[in-house]
Amino acid sequence: MARPFFTYILRCSDKSYYVGHTDELDKRLEQHASGLGSGYTATRLPIALVWFEEFPTREEAKAAEAQLKKWSWLKKDALIGGRIDELKQAARKDWQAYRQRRGREG
Repeated sequence: MARPFFTYILRCSDKSYYVGHTDELDKRLEQHASGLGSGYTATRLPIALVWFEEFPTREEAKAAEAQLKKWSWLKKDALIGGRIDELKQAARKDWQAYRQRRGREG
């Protein structure tokens, strides 16, 4: 039987999210918790595993990681909480708010 791969999300002490993938989830979490996992999480300890999904191949886990890294904090938070309606709403672009942030009226 092939070894599974995981995509995971960590919540850092500053409430930010870190997304990664691995084939040894427990070992990777220990590395993050000890400050050796990544520079990002090392400066935001403690961390907590808040979501993960198992994949049959590394390519699928890496693709999921790449997709999640592009998501907003709100979208990740909705996924973690299992709030599908909020996830769908967070996926929609609010063009009026975008233009206002850019200093243009919509």
